[in-house]
This record gives sequence, structure tokens and C-alpha cells, in this order.
Amino acid sequence: MTQKVLLAIGTRKGLFLATNSGGDWETTGPHHPMTDVYAVAIDTRRATPRLLAAVTSEHWGPSVAISDDLGATWSEPDHAPVAFPEDTETALARVWQIAPGPASEPDVVYAGVEPSALFRSDDGGVNYQLVRGLWDHPHREKWTPGFGGMAVHSVIPHPTEAGRITVAMSTGGVYVSADGGKSFDASNDGIKAYFLPDPYPEFGQCVHKIAQHPDRPDRFYAQNHHGVYRSDDNAKTWQSIADGLPSDFGFAMVVHPHQPDTIFNFPLTADSMRFPPDGRCRVYRSDDAGSSWTALGDGLPDDFWSAVMRDAMCVDDADEAGVYFGSRSGEVYASRDGGEHWTQVAAHLPDVLSVRAAVI
Repeated sequence: MTQKVLLAIGTRKGLFLATNSGGDWETTGPHHPMTDVYAVAIDTRRATPRLLAAVTSEHWGPSVAISDDLGATWSEPDHAPVAFPEDTETALARVWQIAPGPASEPDVVYAGVEPSALFRSDDGGVNYQLVRGLWDHPHREKWTPGFGGMAVHSVIPHPTEAGRITVAMSTGGVYVSADGGKSFDASNDGIKAYFLPDPYPEFGQCVHKIAQHPDRPDRFYAQNHHGVYRSDDNAKTWQSIADGLPSDFGFAMVVHPHQPDTIFNFPLTADSMRFPPDGRCRVYRSDDAGSSWTALGDGLPDDFWSAVMRDAMCVDDADEAGVYFGSRSGEVYASRDGGEHWTQVAAHLPDVLSVRAAVI
């Protein structure tokens, strides 16, 4: 039986939704036109998945829109759902990440934001509270913005260990809490920050994305600002897995939903150009946790002078898992066979900022 997949595509000018049941993709949108959609989540812990879109309007500011009917209608609270308390004297710039909590906490949703902070919702993503353990961390005053700002862009709740959560930010690095967010420890041992006087500092790394497989939660993968890494000890220490890639720079890092050793990466030439090497649109896959890499390009173009951002690559949870990515030039591609062959889902969209996919 062919499973129906929903692909949510966040862009610089709204959200597009594409569905596929084994034939052609059917696309609707833009939903929330003229808003940045840096993050979107498909919360499959409900009978009907809940869609959460981080929308940023130049007029109304940042918010989180919710749909419980797969995008047919949307709702937003009459107040800012994610807002810094007055005592922080800080204003929210943007929500960069929405991450549903583990299955054991079906109403918990996390939001990673700019400036770097973590928020938690206990009502399914409607209202959020600042996680003080990260905000009050003594390192925070020394975190500095990178080229893309200063934001918590990776939020990974542990799949089974309640209270354990791992976050990553630019520029600050990886932090882990084992007590529900009351405290966080920097976890960057082995990740290089070549732009600092100490190239291996306790914190200050410019991590672009981290990923984890739920069946092997002690292992993490990271795409850094120059550097691709793996950790096998709950993010305590990291080792390079960049050998075999044409560049150690990029933004995306994705784990296959059923194969913890299979990961996907989209290398870019850096620092200033940020194009695929030689202008060839290629996804790189490793089937041995980063020991070796294979370039995948069947169906992908050459003369491709665009980029794939940190949340613009994802996988779905289908039995035959799909892999997806969107580009800054508005093209979206999908593969149903682990990246061996690719087809175009959409073209001529606005700048693609985020993609998420799930069986519905």
C-alpha cells in the first residue's frame, strides 16, 4: 500500500504544502504569504498531524501558526506565543526551530529562537515559556553572532530519556541538559573553531546543524562552519568525518529514519561563495556513519549556483523513506530510493528556508 506523504516547504514568502500518494505531487500555497517561514514542524503524535509554522511578518513580527486539518485552516493566538519575559529586556527576532518533544510527552514542543534561547510549550505549541537554564548560562554573554545571526537552530529532545535535550547554536556550539532544562553543559570537545585564538575552545563554535537517530540516541552528527563531525558518546566528544567530502562546509545534516549509520549532507564551497563545488548539485550520502561518502546526482542539475540551508533538507518516516531538499533558488527535489535517483517536486518558488516531511 502506497503511503501518503506531506511535504511542508517554508520559504521567504510563505509556506507551500505538497502531497504525494505514489503519483505526481500536488501543491498548495502560499499559505501565510509575505512571511518568512524559517521553521516548520509536522507533529505526528496526534491522530491528525498538527502543523506548526514559524512565521515572521515584517509588519506583525514573529509568531507560530497552527493547523490541525493539514493546512486547510490556520490559527494564531491573540498574543505573541513566543515572547521573552520583561526582565530579560530582550525582544524575539525570529523562531528558527520547532521541535516536538518525545512520544512520552505528547503536549511538549520546543522552539529555538534568535537571539539564542530555548522556549518550551506544554500545550502542544500554542504558548511557550523561556527555558531559564540556557538563558541564564554564564556563557551566554560571550556568545557572538555569526554571519547569519545568533540563534538556537537545532533542538533535539532525547527520544526516551525524559528531561534530556541537546541544542546547537550559531555562534556558541552544542549544549546538553540532563535535567529538563534547569542547567546546560557545553559539549564541543573536538569541534574546531578556526576563527578563534583557541581553535578548540569550550564553547564558541559555529555549529550549523546537528542530527540524531532515535534508535541510537547516544550518536550525533554535526555540520560545522568548516567541519563535519560525529559523536558516539552523547555529544561529549566529537571526531571529524569530513574525509571523502569535496568540502567540509555546508549547512544541512540529516539521518536516515530507519538506518542510524546512513546520513545525508550537501557540501558547499566556502567561505564566501557558498555554491556546490564546481556548480554541481550533489547530495552526499554515507552508509557507514561518515567513514566514506558517495556523491548522488542522478536527476540533479549541473550549473547549479544555489545553496541548501540548514533546515532545507529532511527525510520522511515512510517505510521506503523519502529524502528531500530545497534550494535558495526555489527548487525542491525528492528521492524515494535513498538518494540514488531524484525528481523535481517544485520550481520557481521563493527562497526555500525549511522543509519537513511525514506520512499522513
